[in-house]
Amino acid sequence: MTDLRQHAVEIHEQFSEALDVSVDEIEDRLETLVSEYRVPVEEARRSVVSTYLDEADMGREDIASGGSEAAEVADIDAPEEWLDLTAKVVELWDPRADSIAQVGLLGDETGTVKFTKWAKSDLPELEEGAVYRLGNLVTDEYEGRFSVKLNSTTTIEEIDEDIEVGDDSTEVEGALVDIQSGSGLIKRCPEEDCTRVLQNGRCSEHGEVEGEFDLRIKGVLDDGETIHEVIFNQESTEELTGITLDEAQEMAMDALDTEVVVEEMRETVLGRYYRVAGPTLGRYVLANDIELLDGPVDAESVLIKARSL
Repeated sequence: MTDLRQHAVEIHEQFSEALDVSVDEIEDRLETLVSEYRVPVEEARRSVVSTYLDEADMGREDIASGGSEAAEVADIDAPEEWLDLTAKVVELWDPRADSIAQVGLLGDETGTVKFTKWAKSDLPELEEGAVYRLGNLVTDEYEGRFSVKLNSTTTIEEIDEDIEVGDDSTEVEGALVDIQSGSGLIKRCPEEDCTRVLQNGRCSEHGEVEGEFDLRIKGVLDDGETIHEVIFNQESTEELTGITLDEAQEMAMDALDTEVVVEEMRETVLGRYYRVAGPTLGRYVLANDIELLDGPVDAESVLIKARSL
């Protein structure tokens, strides 16, 4: 059985009771996205699942999970996987939308991960500092940053023990030798708890939407031996470049081209030496703290390397 066929079979099992759709039809949808539109297989699957969720008027939490396995935070490395976690509620944040009952940070000995509990799941309240055995969570991801969702099938059991939450922060330094595609002035999906970056005005989860502007840099630091990929969010990008979001929008409007923003950023930061600290999210380090260093940078060799990436 091919990979696409296997995905089609699994999707069919999830929607067989709600929709009159065959495995062949699902496989054809996947094939179109993968072959004609060059969408990665996992992204194609998420897109097809989202389409069927809309057609069936279902929430993602209503999909049959097919079972879950015990895991640690460090094991979370893919979206749409079902798992069980024993974790401490490290921090609770104010929800941004009425559809979200609770949002915050869970942690175990291996690190921390964001969690979201949907209001319609009608689950008990989690308390900051308490430890829970959480069953049947589903993982999510954007830009290499993973999270877990509590849904109507999730089980919650408070346990009488403490967990020493591990520190998953990383510190790297080196010359900034490249700014990758997808940097500069971007647009994100405005839907609740999404924020995925739009591609040609489309969100992989919600289709065509009116995006909201944001700034980011996906950069490459080179310490002379190892390459480190780093994501700078709006706040750290503004700190790094001196360009605010409002200024970036004005630059793009004047030039009728968003590329002028990232080109200006390249002129400002390429070849400079930085120390960056923050959590590791997939293959990226999220730049929570930035320090400009007087590093041993040979500007000419750095720019040669940047052009070769």
